[in-house]
Amino acid sequence: MKNNLFCIENKVIVITGGCGVLGSDMAQYLAAQGAKIVILDRVKDKGEELVNKIKGEGNEALFLSTDVLNKEVLEQNRDEIIKVYGKIDVLVNAAGGNMPGATIGPDKTVFDLAIDDFKKVVDLNLFGTAIPTMVFAKAMVDNGAGNIINIASESALRPLTRVVGYGAAKAAVANFTKYMAGELALKFGEKFRVNALAPGFFITEQNRTLLTNPDGSYTDRAKTILAHTPFNRFGEADELLGSLHYLISDASKFVSGTILVIDGGFDAFSI
Repeated sequence: MKNNLFCIENKVIVITGGCGVLGSDMAQYLAAQGAKIVILDRVKDKGEELVNKIKGEGNEALFLSTDVLNKEVLEQNRDEIIKVYGKIDVLVNAAGGNMPGATIGPDKTVFDLAIDDFKKVVDLNLFGTAIPTMVFAKAMVDNGAGNIINIASESALRPLTRVVGYGAAKAAVANFTKYMAGELALKFGEKFRVNALAPGFFITEQNRTLLTNPDGSYTDRAKTILAHTPFNRFGEADELLGSLHYLISDASKFVSGTILVIDGGFDAFSI
C-alpha cells in the first residue's frame, strides 16, 4: 500500500499571526490533522484561548507571545519550541495587515498617503515575513529539512485600487518567496522548500468595513469586485486550508518558489 502523501501527522508547524482570522483557522485545521501547532502572536489572551480550544478537541498546540519584527524575541521563541518539540518542520508566515493611512480612497490622491503608515505596513508584511524566516530557517537547516509558506496576496500580482502600501509589501513578499526558494535549495538541498499562498478577496476583520455595510449588505466597492469574479462571491477563510495542507504535505515535495493563487478566478477573468 502506498503512503498517504497528504499525511502531516506529528509535523511541528509554527504559525505567526496565529490569532488572526486566517491564522486561527489554519491552526485549528492543521491540529485536527495531527500536526503539532505553535501559535505565535502578540495577543496572549486570544492565543491561550485558541490553544485551550485545540487541546479541548484532543489535539496538540502551544502558544508563545512574540514580535515578528524583533529577532531576539523570535530566537527565544525558536529555542523554546526546540526545547518542547525537538524540531521545527514548517513555518507559516501569516502575520500581516494594513492601515488606513497607507491606502488611497476614492476621495484622496497619492499626496494624501501617510508615509509613516506606509512604512509600518511594509515593515509588518515584508520584514514580518523576512525576519521569522531567517530565525526559523536556521532551526530547519540544523534539522536537515524545512518548509516555509508565506502569505502573499492578489494585490502582489496586480495593482488594486486603494491598497498601495499593502500591495507593494505583498509584492515584495512574493519576490522574497521566490528568492528564498532558490537560496535555501541551492545552499542546503532539495529538502528545503519555500512557497506562498496569494489569497484574493476574503472577508476578514481587516477588510470587512470595506466590503460590507453595517446591515451586512455589500458596499459599492464590493459589488465592483464581484463583477470581476467568476464565482461571484468572496472567499471564506477555510477555503485556504486545502491549498495550505497541500503545500505542507509531501504531495508537493517537488513544488518550490510558487505563488499559489486562491481567488475564485479573479486574476484570470476580465469583462
